[in-house]
Amino acid sequence: MRPGIRGPDLRRKGLRARIVLGYAAGTLIVSIVLVSVTFLLARSYLLDQREASLTRQAFADANVLDSRLATAGTEAGDVLEELVPSGGADVVLRSGDSWYSSSLDIGARDVPDELRDLVADEPAASVVVETADGPRLIVGLALPSADVEFYEVAPLTELRQVLSTLAAVLGAGALVATAAGTAFGVWASRRAVQPLEQVAGAATRIAGGELTARLAATDDPDLVGIVASFNSMVDALSARIERDTRFVGDVSHELRSPLTTLVTSVEVLGGRREELSPRGREALRLVEGELDRFRRTLDDLLQLARLDGAAAADAQPVCMAALVRQVLADSGRPADLLRTTEADTTVRGDKTSLERAVTNLLDNADRHAEGASAVAVERREAAVVVIVDDAGPGVSTADRERIFERFARGPRAARRSLPGAGLGLAIVAETAARHGGAAWCSDGPDGGARFTLSVPAATP
Repeated sequence: MRPGIRGPDLRRKGLRARIVLGYAAGTLIVSIVLVSVTFLLARSYLLDQREASLTRQAFADANVLDSRLATAGTEAGDVLEELVPSGGADVVLRSGDSWYSSSLDIGARDVPDELRDLVADEPAASVVVETADGPRLIVGLALPSADVEFYEVAPLTELRQVLSTLAAVLGAGALVATAAGTAFGVWASRRAVQPLEQVAGAATRIAGGELTARLAATDDPDLVGIVASFNSMVDALSARIERDTRFVGDVSHELRSPLTTLVTSVEVLGGRREELSPRGREALRLVEGELDRFRRTLDDLLQLARLDGAAAADAQPVCMAALVRQVLADSGRPADLLRTTEADTTVRGDKTSLERAVTNLLDNADRHAEGASAVAVERREAAVVVIVDDAGPGVSTADRERIFERFARGPRAARRSLPGAGLGLAIVAETAARHGGAAWCSDGPDGGARFTLSVPAATP
């Protein structure tokens, strides 16, 4: 492997892939071991059986030859011509310094020296030699009564064919076993990963706001504890969220009465503003500003409480182009800010929440960039997007995600003490998430900021 190039890391593969590869590798290794051991044992057994058979055959042929050579005046060459070895073997004789053969293809050159040495010391010996025509078994016998060395050469071609067939069958069996092991690994991986997929699916639904999602009961003793712990955790989380949401809602609701009284009282004082001293009018202006900020913050908290605690409202078809046009008209903004296309911009969702999200985007532009410079509603494949551009100072890359958090305010807003509690864009992000969409900030075409609200388009 060349320097700088890393091989595949098994740890980077998924759990299911690792299980399948483990089963496949294990089955392959076991198959190779079994095939190798089986082939070697079978080869040894067949070779021993063949060698024993040929040795018995050689002894029988040697006895026939020896009995004929016992006749006075009989020559080894004449006897060899009359001898018909069994099993298609060939016979080579050595009588003194002379060599005789039953075939023109076999001769003294085919008898290895090591076998000659063995026959000289032992009554019988055998060796297996490899030739161009295949392996051969050569059995050597000494016939002391006739002063002759008897060599019978038998081909092992048939045995080699049998071993080749056996090797092919065993190899095919190993491949089939490996394939079966891989298939079993696929099945086992699905069974092993299925509980994790169920947990992941339930966690995804819970993260999307479906707090009623739970894992189904199971009889598996290894999973009972996990299922019970997960469901208990979700119950505790749901209770905590509900308790916090109810607390925020109750506090906000309880604050409405004194806030209404304060607003009414300040309005009465505002009606007699001219009767107040300059210092009194300045104090009244500050109180009006803070009460308006308090009212906005309270409304935002109530909206967030509804988004957190309430179930998703029944979705209804909403034309985003018409909705944005209505929001512009209700807020007194010029209608020529809006740019729309002829494409269908209908989504399914809660119209009130979507109106609030669009209003917050426009109010954010008013608060930080002296108003929106352009508003567009577009259809992008399977989504409908609302785009609000401004010509303000823009938002730094580091703050583009943080500004959608609750109570998060940009550095510029904090320095200038701009009104707002940092909840407007959080409501936009929460609304987009509850509708299956998203909200983000990017650079605007005029050097300012571009805020985008994306919601899945309604399917026919």
